Amino acid sequence: MEAVIYICHGSRLHKSKIESYALIDKVKKGVDIPLQETCFLELQEPTLAEAVSKVIEKGATKVIIMPILLLTAGHAKKDIPNMIDKEREKYPEIDFIYGRAIEVDAKMVEILIDRISTCTSEVEQYDLLLVGRGSSDRSAVEDTEKIVQHLKEHYPNNKIEKCFLAASEPKFEALLLEKVKDNKSVLILPYLLFTGLLDKGIKEYIEQLDLQAGQKILLADYLGHHQNVSEVLISRVAEARKGADPHATMVKRSS
Repeated sequence: MEAVIYICHGSRLHKSKIESYALIDKVKKGVDIPLQETCFLELQEPTLAEAVSKVIEKGATKVIIMPILLLTAGHAKKDIPNMIDKEREKYPEIDFIYGRAIEVDAKMVEILIDRISTCTSEVEQYDLLLVGRGSSDRSAVEDTEKIVQHLKEHYPNNKIEKCFLAASEPKFEALLLEKVKDNKSVLILPYLLFTGLLDKGIKEYIEQLDLQAGQKILLADYLGHHQNVSEVLISRVAEARKGADPHATMVKRSS
């Protein structure tokens, strides 16, 4: 019997856990697999080990592990595969499959466009800041830049830049402060799936800024509420089922 386990990052904020379950509930409706469970990488429960034990007890012989992560970085490349290896050692008779993260996808760019249009009908008046979590993994930074380039195709007359909350440069706070001092109005696009301490930190930083007359700082909603996210994840599950590698390495792109 086939099972799929969705592994979310986890947060200290309870609201983030609620949002994680709400998103996965949408995904489950589009996935024709009898056993589907949600777990967390850190900070929240259940763990991957607990979710694996649960589906095996219910009769799973093939378990697909889906990372609910925006980009492929350390968690996707190292932490989750290491966790899967431990489960494989415990259950050598089980076929474990590892899907891939959301990565750069046209549907995710569509979300950003929707978020911009919700914030303003006068986007030409704003510099756009795409704010990522940040990673020491260079490929994650490069993927963030790819998203910026896609946005530039839609908004060729706007200045659009990437920045990060941790681990990567330029830092969000420093770049936004520079723009505020230059009297720029800014529309901030958090490239985050759920609420959490990072999202909260963005709001708190904006609130303490001393703006000049007529200057505006707009903050778009994060991504997880949008229908496109569940659609992308449903497609990732389908991709894993078709092109799966039985080892704990991420499923290759289908295109």
